[in-house]
Amino acid sequence: MLALTSNAQEAIEGLLSASSIPEGAGVRIAPPADADDTRLGQLQITVATTPAEADQVIDEAGARVFVDEAATEFLDDKILDADISGEEVSFALADQPR
Repeated sequence: MLALTSNAQEAIEGLLSASSIPEGAGVRIAPPADADDTRLGQLQITVATTPAEADQVIDEAGARVFVDEAATEFLDDKILDADISGEEVSFALADQPR
């Protein structure tokens, strides 16, 4: 299952802390709508108010991540990290330590 670093948890909590974001929202990781194949590693992160029906839901210390069914296998052995620089956040994936 996808794991989150403490930086990723902090970044996600920051993204979801806006007053316009409803409680229970999360970030959703999914292939772009025009992607044919997740093996290429093309994924996008968006804010989502609720998970899709087939999404895997990860909740680590209040940081909710919804993983699209098509990305679950690809992300199974990955860890999500974040670099927070002022108001900018960039996310990166790495292999989980064994």
